Amino acid sequence: DLTLQHRHLSARDLTGLESMDQCRRTLEQHNWNIEAAVQDRLNEQEGVPSVFNPPPSRPLQVNTADHRVYSYIVSRPQPRGLLGWSYYLIMLPFRFTYYTLLDIFRFALRFIRPDPRGRVTDPVGDVVSFIQGFEEKYGRSHPVFYQGTYSQALNDAKRELRYLLVYLHGDDHQDTDEFCRSTLCTEEVITFLNTQMLFWACSTSKPEGYRVSQALRENTYPFLAMIMLKDRRMTVVGRLEGLIQPEDFINQLTFIMDANQTYLMSERLEREERNQTQVLRQQQDEAYLVSLRADQEKERKKREELEQRRQEEEKVRQSALAEERRRRNLEEEKERKSECLPLEPPADDPESVKIVFKLPNDTRVERRFLFGQSLTVIHDFLFSLKETPEKFQIVTNFPRRVLPCLPTEEQPNPPSLKEAGLSRSEVLFVQDLTDD
Repeated sequence: DLTLQHRHLSARDLTGLESMDQCRRTLEQHNWNIEAAVQDRLNEQEGVPSVFNPPPSRPLQVNTADHRVYSYIVSRPQPRGLLGWSYYLIMLPFRFTYYTLLDIFRFALRFIRPDPRGRVTDPVGDVVSFIQGFEEKYGRSHPVFYQGTYSQALNDAKRELRYLLVYLHGDDHQDTDEFCRSTLCTEEVITFLNTQMLFWACSTSKPEGYRVSQALRENTYPFLAMIMLKDRRMTVVGRLEGLIQPEDFINQLTFIMDANQTYLMSERLEREERNQTQVLRQQQDEAYLVSLRADQEKERKKREELEQRRQEEEKVRQSALAEERRRRNLEEEKERKSECLPLEPPADDPESVKIVFKLPNDTRVERRFLFGQSLTVIHDFLFSLKETPEKFQIVTNFPRRVLPCLPTEEQPNPPSLKEAGLSRSEVLFVQDLTDD
Protein backbone atom coordinates (compact mmCIF):
# COMPACT_ATOMS: atom_id res chain seq x y z
CA ASP A 1 0.00 0.00 0.00
CA LEU A 2 2.85 2.38 0.82
CA THR A 3 4.40 1.64 -2.56
CA LEU A 4 1.12 2.31 -4.40
CA GLN A 5 0.58 5.49 -2.39
CA HIS A 6 4.09 6.61 -3.25
CA ARG A 7 3.41 5.94 -6.92
CA HIS A 8 0.19 7.97 -6.66
CA LEU A 9 2.00 10.93 -5.13
CA SER A 10 4.81 10.74 -7.68
CA ALA A 11 2.41 10.52 -10.59
CA ARG A 12 0.38 13.45 -9.25
CA ASP A 13 3.49 15.57 -8.90
CA LEU A 14 4.79 14.69 -12.35
CA THR A 15 1.56 14.85 -14.33
CA GLY A 16 -0.24 17.65 -12.50
CA LEU A 17 -3.41 15.56 -12.08
CA GLU A 18 -5.51 16.85 -9.18
CA SER A 19 -7.79 13.82 -8.75
CA MET A 20 -6.34 10.76 -7.00
CA ASP A 21 -8.88 8.55 -8.80
CA GLN A 22 -7.88 9.96 -12.16
CA CYS A 23 -4.24 9.44 -11.25
CA ARG A 24 -4.97 5.80 -10.30
CA ARG A 25 -6.79 5.17 -13.61
CA THR A 26 -3.90 6.67 -15.55
CA LEU A 27 -1.38 4.46 -13.75
CA GLU A 28 -3.53 1.36 -14.25
CA GLN A 29 -3.80 2.11 -17.98
CA HIS A 30 -0.01 2.22 -18.14
CA ASN A 31 0.48 -0.96 -16.03
CA TRP A 32 1.73 1.19 -13.11
CA ASN A 33 4.62 2.48 -15.25
CA ILE A 34 5.10 6.03 -13.97
CA GLU A 35 7.45 7.01 -16.77
CA ALA A 36 5.02 5.92 -19.48
CA ALA A 37 2.11 7.63 -17.68
CA VAL A 38 4.06 10.88 -17.28
CA GLN A 39 5.18 10.87 -20.93
CA ASP A 40 1.63 10.22 -22.11
CA ARG A 41 0.33 13.00 -19.85
CA LEU A 42 2.93 15.40 -21.23
CA ASN A 43 1.85 14.59 -24.77
CA GLU A 44 -1.75 15.35 -23.78
CA GLN A 45 -0.71 18.71 -22.31
CA GLU A 46 1.02 19.56 -25.57
CA GLY A 47 -2.19 18.98 -27.47
CA VAL A 48 -1.58 15.40 -28.64
CA PRO A 49 -4.48 13.09 -27.66
CA SER A 50 -3.87 10.44 -25.01
CA VAL A 51 -3.20 6.92 -26.19
CA PHE A 52 -6.27 5.87 -24.19
CA ASN A 53 -8.55 8.49 -25.77
CA PRO A 54 -8.59 6.75 -29.17
CA PRO A 55 -6.08 8.86 -31.18
CA PRO A 56 -5.30 8.54 -34.88
CA SER A 57 -1.82 7.29 -33.95
CA ARG A 58 0.06 6.65 -30.69
CA PRO A 59 2.14 9.63 -29.52
CA LEU A 60 5.88 9.05 -29.47
CA GLN A 61 7.20 8.00 -26.08
CA VAL A 62 10.82 7.88 -24.98
CA ASN A 63 12.29 4.90 -23.21
CA THR A 64 14.25 6.21 -20.24
CA ALA A 65 14.51 2.89 -18.41
CA ASP A 66 17.24 1.32 -20.58
CA HIS A 67 19.88 0.03 -18.17
CA ARG A 68 22.49 0.33 -20.90
CA VAL A 69 22.17 4.13 -21.01
CA TYR A 70 25.50 5.89 -20.85
CA SER A 71 25.68 8.51 -18.09
CA TYR A 72 28.49 11.03 -17.75
CA ILE A 73 28.35 13.41 -14.76
CA VAL A 74 30.87 16.18 -14.22
CA SER A 75 31.13 16.97 -10.52
CA ARG A 76 31.99 20.41 -9.28
CA PRO A 77 35.67 20.76 -8.33
CA GLN A 78 36.43 19.97 -4.71
CA PRO A 79 37.85 22.79 -2.54
CA ARG A 80 41.60 22.98 -2.43
CA GLY A 81 43.87 24.17 0.32
CA LEU A 82 43.13 25.17 3.88
CA LEU A 83 41.34 28.37 2.83
CA GLY A 84 39.11 26.56 0.38
CA TRP A 85 38.11 23.84 2.83
CA SER A 86 37.55 26.41 5.56
CA TYR A 87 35.17 28.42 3.33
CA TYR A 88 33.41 25.21 2.24
CA LEU A 89 32.86 23.99 5.82
CA ILE A 90 31.69 27.42 7.00
CA MET A 91 29.15 27.73 4.16
CA LEU A 92 27.99 24.10 4.32
CA PRO A 93 25.43 24.57 7.15
CA PHE A 94 24.02 27.69 5.54
CA ARG A 95 23.83 26.02 2.13
CA PHE A 96 22.20 22.91 3.63
CA THR A 97 19.70 25.02 5.56
CA TYR A 98 18.93 27.18 2.51
CA TYR A 99 18.26 24.30 0.14
CA THR A 100 16.32 22.35 2.79
CA LEU A 101 14.05 25.31 3.52
CA LEU A 102 13.71 25.96 -0.22
CA ASP A 103 12.63 22.36 -0.85
CA ILE A 104 10.14 22.51 2.04
CA PHE A 105 8.76 25.80 0.75
CA ARG A 106 8.35 24.42 -2.78
CA PHE A 107 6.75 21.25 -1.44
CA ALA A 108 4.26 23.25 0.64
CA LEU A 109 3.62 25.68 -2.20
CA ARG A 110 2.74 22.78 -4.46
CA PHE A 111 -0.24 21.93 -2.24
CA ILE A 112 -1.39 25.56 -2.10
CA ARG A 113 -0.86 26.52 -5.74
CA PRO A 114 -0.05 24.04 -8.53
CA ASP A 115 3.12 24.78 -10.48
CA PRO A 116 2.05 26.93 -13.46
CA ARG A 117 4.65 25.15 -15.57
CA GLY A 118 2.65 21.96 -15.26
CA ARG A 119 0.13 23.16 -17.86
CA VAL A 120 1.51 23.46 -21.40
CA THR A 121 -0.59 25.79 -23.53
CA ASP A 122 1.87 27.00 -26.18
CA PRO A 123 4.78 24.56 -26.53
CA VAL A 124 6.09 26.09 -29.76
CA GLY A 125 5.89 29.56 -28.22
CA ASP A 126 7.90 28.31 -25.23
CA VAL A 127 10.69 27.05 -27.50
CA VAL A 128 10.74 30.19 -29.67
CA SER A 129 10.76 32.40 -26.56
CA PHE A 130 13.73 30.47 -25.14
CA ILE A 131 15.67 30.82 -28.42
CA GLN A 132 15.04 34.56 -28.52
CA GLY A 133 16.14 34.96 -24.91
CA PHE A 134 19.22 32.81 -25.54
CA GLU A 135 20.27 34.95 -28.51
CA GLU A 136 19.75 38.18 -26.56
CA LYS A 137 22.09 36.94 -23.84
CA TYR A 138 24.65 34.84 -25.72
CA GLY A 139 24.44 36.10 -29.30
CA ARG A 140 23.35 34.46 -32.53
CA SER A 141 26.42 32.24 -32.83
CA HIS A 142 25.07 28.98 -31.45
CA PRO A 143 24.02 25.52 -32.67
CA VAL A 144 20.88 25.41 -34.77
CA PHE A 145 17.97 25.03 -32.37
CA TYR A 146 15.07 22.88 -33.47
CA GLN A 147 12.15 25.32 -33.68
CA GLY A 148 9.31 23.02 -32.74
CA THR A 149 7.95 21.03 -29.86
CA TYR A 150 9.78 18.20 -28.14
CA SER A 151 7.39 15.65 -29.65
CA GLN A 152 7.91 17.08 -33.11
CA ALA A 153 11.68 16.81 -32.67
CA LEU A 154 11.26 13.17 -31.58
CA ASN A 155 9.12 12.42 -34.61
CA ASP A 156 11.59 14.05 -37.02
CA ALA A 157 14.53 12.21 -35.45
CA LYS A 158 12.63 8.95 -35.74
CA ARG A 159 11.57 9.59 -39.33
CA GLU A 160 15.05 10.72 -40.43
CA LEU A 161 16.89 8.13 -38.28
CA ARG A 162 19.08 10.78 -36.69
CA TYR A 163 20.37 11.41 -33.19
CA LEU A 164 18.46 13.96 -31.13
CA LEU A 165 20.34 15.90 -28.46
CA VAL A 166 18.05 17.48 -25.84
CA TYR A 167 19.41 20.35 -23.75
CA LEU A 168 17.51 21.52 -20.65
CA HIS A 169 18.50 25.04 -19.74
CA GLY A 170 18.45 25.83 -16.00
CA ASP A 171 18.23 29.63 -15.81
CA ASP A 172 19.17 29.90 -12.12
CA HIS A 173 21.92 27.28 -12.02
CA GLN A 174 25.41 28.57 -11.30
CA ASP A 175 27.05 26.60 -14.15
CA THR A 176 24.53 27.44 -16.88
CA ASP A 177 26.08 30.72 -17.97
CA GLU A 178 29.61 29.33 -18.22
CA PHE A 179 28.42 26.23 -20.11
CA CYS A 180 26.57 28.32 -22.71
CA ARG A 181 29.45 30.74 -23.27
CA SER A 182 32.44 28.40 -22.97
CA THR A 183 31.06 25.17 -24.41
CA LEU A 184 27.78 25.39 -26.27
CA CYS A 185 28.61 28.50 -28.31
CA THR A 186 32.14 27.52 -29.30
CA GLU A 187 32.84 27.06 -32.98
CA GLU A 188 33.90 23.40 -32.78
CA VAL A 189 30.76 22.43 -30.79
CA ILE A 190 28.51 24.37 -33.17
CA THR A 191 30.00 22.63 -36.20
CA PHE A 192 29.80 19.20 -34.56
CA LEU A 193 26.16 19.52 -33.47
CA ASN A 194 24.96 21.04 -36.74
CA THR A 195 26.45 18.24 -38.82
CA GLN A 196 25.81 15.21 -36.63
CA MET A 197 22.35 15.50 -35.06
CA LEU A 198 19.18 17.43 -34.34
CA PHE A 199 19.46 19.78 -31.37
CA TRP A 200 16.42 20.68 -29.27
CA ALA A 201 16.62 22.96 -26.25
CA CYS A 202 14.29 24.75 -23.88
CA SER A 203 14.41 26.39 -20.49
CA THR A 204 12.94 24.51 -17.54
CA SER A 205 11.26 27.77 -16.52
CA LYS A 206 9.00 27.31 -19.56
CA PRO A 207 6.12 24.80 -19.38
CA GLU A 208 7.43 22.87 -22.39
CA GLY A 209 10.93 22.60 -20.91
CA TYR A 210 9.56 21.74 -17.48
CA ARG A 211 7.44 18.87 -18.73
CA VAL A 212 10.42 17.44 -20.65
CA SER A 213 12.57 17.69 -17.53
CA GLN A 214 9.92 15.71 -15.64
CA ALA A 215 10.08 13.00 -18.32
CA LEU A 216 13.87 12.80 -18.55
CA ARG A 217 14.45 13.17 -14.76
CA GLU A 218 17.59 15.30 -14.76
CA ASN A 219 19.73 15.50 -11.61
CA THR A 220 21.68 18.67 -12.20
CA TYR A 221 22.43 21.30 -14.81
CA PRO A 222 23.59 21.70 -17.47
CA PHE A 223 21.71 18.58 -18.57
CA LEU A 224 21.81 16.93 -22.00
CA ALA A 225 20.23 13.69 -23.19
CA MET A 226 21.04 11.83 -26.39
CA ILE A 227 17.96 10.13 -27.88
CA MET A 228 17.75 7.78 -30.86
CA LEU A 229 15.58 5.05 -32.36
CA LYS A 230 16.69 1.81 -30.71
CA ASP A 231 14.81 -1.47 -30.88
CA ARG A 232 12.00 0.44 -32.64
CA ARG A 233 11.57 2.81 -29.68
CA MET A 234 12.89 6.31 -29.12
CA THR A 235 15.38 5.67 -26.30
CA VAL A 236 17.69 7.77 -24.15
CA VAL A 237 21.13 6.29 -24.86
CA GLY A 238 23.29 8.92 -23.17
CA ARG A 239 23.09 11.53 -20.43
CA LEU A 240 25.57 14.35 -19.87
CA GLU A 241 25.23 16.34 -16.64
CA GLY A 242 27.29 19.09 -15.14
CA LEU A 243 29.73 21.64 -16.51
CA ILE A 244 31.59 19.93 -19.34
CA GLN A 245 34.36 21.42 -21.47
CA PRO A 246 34.09 21.61 -25.32
CA GLU A 247 36.62 18.90 -26.14
CA ASP A 248 35.26 16.54 -23.50
CA PHE A 249 31.73 17.38 -24.65
CA ILE A 250 32.48 16.38 -28.25
CA ASN A 251 34.37 13.27 -27.16
CA GLN A 252 31.52 12.07 -24.96
CA LEU A 253 28.93 12.59 -27.71
CA THR A 254 31.16 10.82 -30.22
CA PHE A 255 31.56 7.90 -27.81
CA ILE A 256 27.79 7.63 -27.39
CA MET A 257 27.24 7.76 -31.15
CA ASP A 258 29.92 5.13 -31.85
CA ALA A 259 28.52 2.85 -29.15
CA ASN A 260 25.03 2.97 -30.70
CA GLN A 261 25.93 3.16 -34.38
CA THR A 262 25.12 -0.52 -34.91
CA TYR A 263 21.59 0.00 -33.61
CA LEU A 264 21.08 2.93 -35.95
CA MET A 265 22.48 0.98 -38.91
CA SER A 266 20.20 -1.93 -38.01
CA GLU A 267 17.19 0.39 -37.96
CA ARG A 268 18.21 1.83 -41.34
CA LEU A 269 18.59 -1.65 -42.86
CA GLU A 270 15.23 -2.74 -41.46
CA ARG A 271 13.56 0.41 -42.73
CA GLU A 272 15.17 -0.08 -46.15
CA GLU A 273 13.90 -3.65 -46.23
CA ARG A 274 10.45 -2.49 -45.20
CA ASN A 275 10.56 0.20 -47.88
CA GLN A 276 11.66 -2.32 -50.49
CA THR A 277 8.93 -4.69 -49.38
CA GLN A 278 6.45 -1.85 -49.54
CA VAL A 279 7.68 -0.83 -53.01
CA LEU A 280 7.47 -4.46 -54.18
CA ARG A 281 3.97 -4.77 -52.74
CA GLN A 282 3.02 -1.49 -54.37
CA GLN A 283 4.41 -2.68 -57.71
CA GLN A 284 2.48 -5.93 -57.33
CA ASP A 285 -0.65 -3.99 -56.48
CA GLU A 286 -0.13 -1.73 -59.50
CA ALA A 287 0.44 -4.75 -61.75
CA TYR A 288 -2.69 -6.34 -60.33
CA LEU A 289 -4.65 -3.15 -60.93
CA VAL A 290 -3.33 -2.95 -64.51
CA SER A 291 -4.35 -6.58 -65.09
CA LEU A 292 -7.69 -5.95 -63.40
CA ARG A 293 -8.31 -2.87 -65.54
CA ALA A 294 -7.37 -4.87 -68.66
CA ASP A 295 -9.79 -7.64 -67.67
CA GLN A 296 -12.45 -5.07 -66.91
CA GLU A 297 -11.84 -3.43 -70.30
CA LYS A 298 -12.12 -6.80 -72.03
CA GLU A 299 -15.30 -7.52 -70.12
CA ARG A 300 -16.64 -4.07 -71.01
CA LYS A 301 -15.87 -4.57 -74.71
CA LYS A 302 -17.41 -8.02 -74.56
CA ARG A 303 -20.56 -6.58 -73.00
CA GLU A 304 -20.62 -3.83 -75.61
CA GLU A 305 -20.23 -6.37 -78.43
CA LEU A 306 -22.98 -8.52 -76.96
CA GLU A 307 -25.19 -5.48 -76.55
CA GLN A 308 -24.43 -4.32 -80.09
CA ARG A 309 -25.16 -7.81 -81.41
CA ARG A 310 -28.37 -7.91 -79.40
CA GLN A 311 -29.38 -4.53 -80.75
CA GLU A 312 -28.61 -5.61 -84.31
CA GLU A 313 -30.58 -8.82 -83.85
CA GLU A 314 -33.42 -6.83 -82.33
CA LYS A 315 -33.22 -4.41 -85.22
CA VAL A 316 -33.36 -7.27 -87.72
CA ARG A 317 -36.25 -8.81 -85.83
CA GLN A 318 -38.14 -5.54 -85.72
CA SER A 319 -37.41 -5.00 -89.41
CA ALA A 320 -38.70 -8.46 -90.21
CA LEU A 321 -41.80 -7.80 -88.13
CA ALA A 322 -42.30 -4.48 -89.88
CA GLU A 323 -41.82 -6.12 -93.26
CA GLU A 324 -44.30 -8.83 -92.32
CA ARG A 325 -46.82 -6.23 -91.19
CA ARG A 326 -46.25 -4.25 -94.37
CA ARG A 327 -46.67 -7.37 -96.53
CA ARG A 328 -49.81 -8.37 -94.67
CA ASN A 329 -51.24 -4.88 -94.95
CA LEU A 330 -50.39 -4.88 -98.68
CA GLU A 331 -52.19 -8.16 -99.20
CA GLU A 332 -55.18 -6.91 -97.29
CA GLU A 333 -55.17 -3.74 -99.38
CA LYS A 334 -54.94 -5.77 -102.60
CA GLU A 335 -57.92 -7.89 -101.52
CA ARG A 336 -59.90 -4.78 -100.67
CA LYS A 337 -59.12 -3.20 -104.02
CA SER A 338 -60.05 -6.42 -105.81
CA GLU A 339 -63.39 -6.57 -104.03
CA CYS A 340 -64.18 -2.97 -104.96
CA LEU A 341 -63.46 -3.37 -108.68
CA PRO A 342 -66.47 -3.01 -111.03
CA LEU A 343 -67.45 -6.05 -113.05
CA GLU A 344 -65.66 -6.68 -116.32
CA PRO A 345 -67.94 -5.68 -119.25
CA PRO A 346 -68.79 -8.25 -121.95
CA ALA A 347 -66.74 -8.40 -125.13
CA ASP A 348 -69.61 -7.27 -127.35
CA ASP A 349 -70.20 -4.10 -125.32
CA PRO A 350 -69.54 -1.17 -127.71
CA GLU A 351 -68.14 0.89 -124.81
CA SER A 352 -65.67 -1.73 -123.75
CA VAL A 353 -61.91 -1.38 -124.10
CA LYS A 354 -59.63 -4.39 -124.33
CA ILE A 355 -56.32 -3.77 -122.62
CA VAL A 356 -53.32 -6.08 -122.51
CA PHE A 357 -50.89 -5.30 -119.64
CA LYS A 358 -47.27 -6.32 -119.80
CA LEU A 359 -45.96 -6.72 -116.23
CA PRO A 360 -42.31 -6.23 -115.17
CA ASN A 361 -41.83 -10.00 -114.83
CA ASP A 362 -42.76 -10.36 -118.57
CA THR A 363 -46.16 -11.85 -117.81
CA ARG A 364 -49.20 -10.63 -119.74
CA VAL A 365 -52.60 -9.86 -118.22
CA GLU A 366 -55.72 -9.04 -120.24
CA ARG A 367 -58.94 -7.33 -119.09
CA ARG A 368 -61.81 -5.22 -120.48
CA PHE A 369 -62.89 -1.85 -119.12
CA LEU A 370 -65.43 0.79 -120.13
CA PHE A 371 -64.47 4.04 -121.83
CA GLY A 372 -66.34 5.99 -119.17
CA GLN A 373 -64.43 4.44 -116.26
CA SER A 374 -61.66 6.39 -114.57
CA LEU A 375 -58.03 5.48 -115.06
CA THR A 376 -58.07 4.80 -111.32
CA VAL A 377 -59.99 1.60 -112.06
CA ILE A 378 -57.11 0.38 -114.26
CA HIS A 379 -54.63 1.18 -111.46
CA ASP A 380 -56.79 -0.59 -108.85
CA PHE A 381 -57.05 -3.66 -111.03
CA LEU A 382 -53.31 -3.92 -111.49
CA PHE A 383 -52.71 -3.21 -107.80
CA SER A 384 -54.99 -6.15 -106.83
CA LEU A 385 -52.84 -8.59 -108.79
CA LYS A 386 -50.24 -10.59 -106.84
CA GLU A 387 -47.69 -10.30 -109.65
CA THR A 388 -47.85 -6.51 -109.70
CA PRO A 389 -45.17 -4.61 -107.71
CA GLU A 390 -46.20 -2.49 -104.74
CA LYS A 391 -45.48 0.76 -106.54
CA PHE A 392 -45.82 1.14 -110.29
CA GLN A 393 -46.94 3.38 -113.12
CA ILE A 394 -48.77 2.63 -116.39
CA VAL A 395 -47.06 3.71 -119.61
CA THR A 396 -48.27 3.73 -123.24
CA ASN A 397 -45.86 2.59 -125.93
CA PHE A 398 -46.51 4.88 -128.97
CA PRO A 399 -46.28 7.66 -128.13
CA ARG A 400 -44.70 6.93 -124.76
CA ARG A 401 -46.55 8.65 -121.95
CA VAL A 402 -47.46 7.94 -118.34
CA LEU A 403 -51.16 7.65 -117.68
CA PRO A 404 -52.33 9.84 -114.75
CA CYS A 405 -54.13 7.08 -112.88
CA LEU A 406 -53.82 8.53 -109.37
CA PRO A 407 -55.25 11.84 -108.13
CA THR A 408 -52.85 14.77 -107.63
CA GLU A 409 -53.17 18.33 -106.35
CA GLU A 410 -53.32 19.64 -109.91
CA GLN A 411 -55.70 16.86 -111.03
CA PRO A 412 -57.69 15.51 -108.07
CA ASN A 413 -60.01 13.53 -110.41
CA PRO A 414 -58.06 11.34 -112.86
CA PRO A 415 -59.48 11.29 -116.45
CA SER A 416 -61.54 8.47 -117.92
CA LEU A 417 -60.16 5.99 -120.43
CA LYS A 418 -61.79 7.92 -123.25
CA GLU A 419 -60.39 11.23 -122.00
CA ALA A 420 -56.99 9.65 -121.79
CA GLY A 421 -57.22 8.86 -125.54
CA LEU A 422 -57.27 5.08 -125.29
CA SER A 423 -58.66 3.04 -128.22
CA ARG A 424 -60.75 -0.09 -128.07
CA SER A 425 -57.66 -2.26 -128.01
CA GLU A 426 -54.54 -1.18 -126.14
CA VAL A 427 -51.24 -2.60 -124.96
CA LEU A 428 -49.98 -0.88 -121.81
CA PHE A 429 -46.72 -1.44 -119.90
CA VAL A 430 -46.50 -1.63 -116.13
CA GLN A 431 -43.26 -0.01 -114.90
CA ASP A 432 -41.94 -1.00 -111.45
CA LEU A 433 -41.32 2.00 -109.13
CA THR A 434 -40.61 0.08 -105.94
CA ASP A 435 -36.84 0.85 -105.98
CA ASP A 436 -37.50 4.51 -106.54
